[in-house]
Amino acid sequence: MAHRAIRAQRLVALFMLGCLLFSYPLLSLFNVGGTVAGIPVLYAYLFGVWIALIALMILVVERSK
Repeated sequence: MAHRAIRAQRLVALFMLGCLLFSYPLLSLFNVGGTVAGIPVLYAYLFGVWIALIALMILVVERSK
């Protein structure tokens, strides 16, 4: 039972982190004219954060089993 509560708290924390990382102030920092490997910086940031959040969610869920 305690493991489920800890997992739930970690998933809520990841959700809040995702909300913070996808909020306007941070997105505006990456809305520049440059590119990363031919991809606009904003798109690279969005994709990188999305992948990182998915990987962290997988770690939280799989570790608690």
